[in-house]
Order: sequence, then structure tokens, then C-alpha cells
Amino acid sequence: MKNIYYIMLLLLLVFYACTKKNAANQTTTSSDDSLTSYMSKANDFSATTKKRQDYIQKAFGIIINQPNDSLQRANLFRVANRYYNLNDWAGYHKIAIIVLENAKTSNDTVSTAKAYSYLGDYYGSQGVSDSAFMYYFKAEKIYLQRNDNLNLAKARLNKAQLQYNESDFSGSEISIFKALRVIKGEKANDIVYELYNLLGLVYNELGEFDKAIEFHNKALASINDETTPVEFQSKATSLNNMGLVYQNLNQYKKAIPYFQKGLEQKKDLILYKPPLYAMLLDNLGYSRYKLKDPNGLPKLLFQSLELRDSLQLTIGVIISKIHLSEYFASKNDTIKALQYSKEALKTAKTSKNNRNALLALKQLAIIEPKKASIYNKEYIHINDSLQKAERKIGDKFTRIEYETDEIKQENTDLTTQNRNLVYIFGSILILGMFLYIIKAQKAKTRELLYKQEQQKVNEEIYNLMISQQGNVETIRIKEKKRVAQELHDGVLGRMFGVRMNLDSLNKIHDESASYQRNSYLTELKNIEQDIREISHDLNREKSELINNFVAIVDNLFEDQKKTFKSKLVSNIDSNIKWESMSNANKINLYRIIQESLQNINKYANADSINVEFKKEIDNLLLQISDDGVGFNVNRAKKGIGLQNMLSRINECNGTFEIKSKKGEGTIITVTVPI
Repeated sequence: MKNIYYIMLLLLLVFYACTKKNAANQTTTSSDDSLTSYMSKANDFSATTKKRQDYIQKAFGIIINQPNDSLQRANLFRVANRYYNLNDWAGYHKIAIIVLENAKTSNDTVSTAKAYSYLGDYYGSQGVSDSAFMYYFKAEKIYLQRNDNLNLAKARLNKAQLQYNESDFSGSEISIFKALRVIKGEKANDIVYELYNLLGLVYNELGEFDKAIEFHNKALASINDETTPVEFQSKATSLNNMGLVYQNLNQYKKAIPYFQKGLEQKKDLILYKPPLYAMLLDNLGYSRYKLKDPNGLPKLLFQSLELRDSLQLTIGVIISKIHLSEYFASKNDTIKALQYSKEALKTAKTSKNNRNALLALKQLAIIEPKKASIYNKEYIHINDSLQKAERKIGDKFTRIEYETDEIKQENTDLTTQNRNLVYIFGSILILGMFLYIIKAQKAKTRELLYKQEQQKVNEEIYNLMISQQGNVETIRIKEKKRVAQELHDGVLGRMFGVRMNLDSLNKIHDESASYQRNSYLTELKNIEQDIREISHDLNREKSELINNFVAIVDNLFEDQKKTFKSKLVSNIDSNIKWESMSNANKINLYRIIQESLQNINKYANADSINVEFKKEIDNLLLQISDDGVGFNVNRAKKGIGLQNMLSRINECNGTFEIKSKKGEGTIITVTVPI
């Protein structure tokens, strides 16, 4: 009887356990089903934003209670993606931080790198470009260590996009080509498309329109209609970008078909990419306006403005209003033209969008010519600040890469040092045994070595004294030639300018002429002082050229712009390593530029001047060109100015080429080995 009782009790326990297990399985299955359902509904583009946010919150409530494993981190990334699709950047940032902390706790480098990329996206959306760049760079380093070429290419694409947005076009171009190199051979049409498309945009901004068209065509060719998600609208994006290139070339007839073809998928564009739809409408309307084709105008421009305004696309709203201002100005409706230009300027200033503020100021100067000087002054001020900001952001990106690598190297060095300390202390004991023996042996030989060294030094001193006597005369001749070049290149041009100006004042006998004569006499005194100080200052000048060559060249260009009416455009390749160049080469390059500018100012009567430094494989290329009157090269080669330039090039072991014809301008090309 007692045994039967125990058997019954055991059966009840087994039954209860099985029931509980089934209930637990049902609960887990139900939870998984709910999570899948919530994720699906959160990504339903036809639902309202509020409903989609509610579903994301419900999904997050389930995931956050799961254990910290790879599945939970994968689900958290899915939640972050839903926030991204809603442009809910606060939610996106919160999830990225949670995943990053969990990934670091679990030593999950894959999820860590992915979380870094997500944080880069967040800071990029908020306009904090330095933080965004730092996180993208951290992700890039992890993928590089893991040899994960696919994600490495994505990280570099993110960096390139950020650099493009900050107008660091050269940096963006470099990042794109780095990404293309590692993606080669991978099955990743979507990334290849993004890289080609971005490269087309970069070349469009740089004014290299042939290259822009080439890479936009490559982007279009890389699209796979079967695998590319419809929400990306890649084809419409590339068609719009291609049309923009032709717009910049003022080939509006060629641009219009691209915009029209992009608008063919109107339904999908409005659902998945309404900003692109608004852009296509505006570009189509603007191209027709430029061709004086009234078809659809100004309706297309108003439709674009209304959609951009509803989507709160600040930059798009500014551009739409500027285009409307141009349209109404062409219809002689000055009131509306002014209204839209001023609204565009106000929006640009409020949103701190200085680049588009320049467009508004330019348009206002055209509409209100009486106030053009005021608008132009503000335009110049904003443009200068923009250029400084762009240079700073490029330097900041470089500094972030350097500092991040430096910190990482320091951590690696500390680990290595700690590991090596054990070996070092052990080795000290062994080395100590040999030190006494070595010390005793060195004591015996030290005196003999000292005598040998003393004899060798005496011989070297004697040889130096002999060679010095022979070099004195040679150095004296070279120094005379160098000082003559310095006087001709640096001082003669200034004296020529003062003499010409004093000659022009001989015909004027009022007080202003007297004042100007005094100022030119002061300039002559300055030139006299310069001549006096040449022999004392040449060493200092060399040091400055070595330590800050680019800054000194920029100062020369700034003086040129302020003094002469010719438009000067300069470009110095950031890849040039100036520290690898010698003193003499830098000074000679500087003097060649200075002499060339003086010749252009005296004789060329040029409207524009272009000075460019380029880095080639093992050479530095300097090219100076102008659109002036030109000259006969064979006759000019006899002049002292060109003779000095040739002499300087020979000192650099470089080559010198000059091309010029009367009426066709001049091109000077200098190649110097690095």
C-alpha cells in the first residue's frame, strides 16, 4: 500500500513538470511570435508614425529582458534600424549605446564595430561631424583587423559620405578609392553602387564633369533590379545626379530627360523617398525655366517647395525658394522675387546653412542692384569663413585618425611593456654576471681606442682645413650669384612698381598726389631696408620656408589677390610631404612663383591666374598658367628673369617647360624630384 502511494506521487510530479515545461515552451513561442509581429508592423511604411513607434517599444520591451547574447544584440540592431527608418534619432542613439555596452562586456568585436558605425550615423545626422568621423574610424580599424572586407568597405563609405557632406572632397575621394580596393571581388552590388554614385557627386563638386558622368554611368550599370530593394530608389537617385551634372554644364536639354525618367516611378518615390521626388520636381522645373520652356511652370517649383516644407527639409526649402526667386525675377515680378530670396536667406541663417546663404545673397545682389555692395560684402565674409571652416574640418579628420591610432598604439605598447617586464628582470640577473667581465676587458682596451680615435680626428681636421681653402672662392662666386637673384626676384619688381606709379603722378598736382608720393617714398625706404637686410635675413627666410612653406606661399597668393585685379586660383595637393624636401628646393620654388607672378602682372594683362602643386610618383609638379596676351618664348628666354628661373631649376635637379603664344596665354611647368 505504501509503495503504491509513492508511485502515485511520482506520477503526479512527472505530469506537473511536463505540463509546466509545455507552458514555458508555449510562452517562449508566443513571445517569439509577438516579437516577429511587432518587428514586421514597425516596418510597415503605410502605418502612421505613432503606431510604428508603439510597435518598436513593444519589441524593445521583449528584447531587453533577453540574456546578453548574439541573438539579443542582433535583435537590438533590428530595433535601431526601425528607429532609423522613422528618423527617430534619439531612439536610434539609445539602442546603439546599449548594444555597444553589451558587445564590449561580451568581447564581441563584430557587434562593437557595428555599434560604432551606428553611433557614427547618429552624430552625422546631428551635424557633429568630428564625433561621427571618430566612430566610423574606430569601426574601420576593427574591420581591418578582422579582414572583413565587406564591412570595411561600408565603414569607409560612411567616412567618405561624411567627408563629402563637410566639403572635404579630396578626403572623400581617397576614402572611396580605399573602399573600392577592398570590395573588389566581393558580391556587394549595393555598396559598389553607393561608392560609384558618391564618387560621381564628388567629381561634380570638384568641377570634373567628365569623370562625374563616367562614375554615375558606372553606378547605374551596377544596379541589379532583382536584388536592389525598391525603397532605395537607386535608379531614380542616379538619374537625378546625372541630370545635375548636365545642369552644372548648362546643358539643360540633356538634363531634362534624366529628371523625367527619374519621375516615372512617382508612386514608389512618394512612398519610400519623398525627398528625392521633391528634388526631381525642382530640378525638372528649374531646367525648363533655364530653357525658357513654360511647360509646368511655376507649378513644378511650388510642388517641390510644398513637399520639402512638409518634410522639414531645410536645405531643400532654401533651394526651392531661390529657384522661385529666379523664376519671378525673369517675369519682372520683383516683389515675389525679393520675397523668396529673403525668405531663403533668413532660413539659411537660422539653420546656420552658410553655403546656401551664399546662393541667396548672390540672387539678392542681382534683384536689388542698389544694395549689391552690401550683399556682396556679406557674401565675401561668409565665403571666407566657409573656406576656413572647410580647411579646419579636413585637418580635424586627419587629427582624429592620428590621435585614435596613437591611443591604440599606446594601449598596445603598455600591454607589451607589462609582458616584457618579466623577461627584462629575469635577463638582468644573467646580464649582471657578464657585466663585470666585460667591464674589466673594456678597461684594458679603452686607452688604446682613445689614442686611435684621437689620431683619426686629427686627420679629419687636417683634411677639412685643406678642402676649405679650395672651397672659399667657389662659395664666394655662388653667394654673389644668389644675392643677385634675390635682388632681382625680390626687390626689382617692387622698385619697378614704385617707379611706374611715381611716373603716373607727374601729371597730377593736387594734394592727393603729394600724399601718394610720400607713400611711395616710404615704400622706397622699405625697399632700401629690405636690401640692407637681405644678407642678414636669408637664413631666417630659409628656416621659415622649411617650417611653414605652405603658409608662406598662401601669404604670397593673398598679397597678389589684394594688389592686382587678376583672379588667382591656387591648389596645393595635401598629399605632398613638404618635410621630405630640401631647403634649397623650397626657396627656389617660392622664388619661381614670385618671379612668374611679377612677369604676369607686368606684361600679361591676364584676367585669371592658376597656380597648382601636384604630387606625382616621385616628383613634385608646379604649374603656373594665365590667360594673358602671351609672348614669343624664344625671345623671352634671353631675359634675366627666365635665366634666373632656369638656374633655380638646375639647382633642384628638376625640369622646366614654358608654353606660350601671342594671344593664347602662358603655361609654366616645373618638375622637381622629391
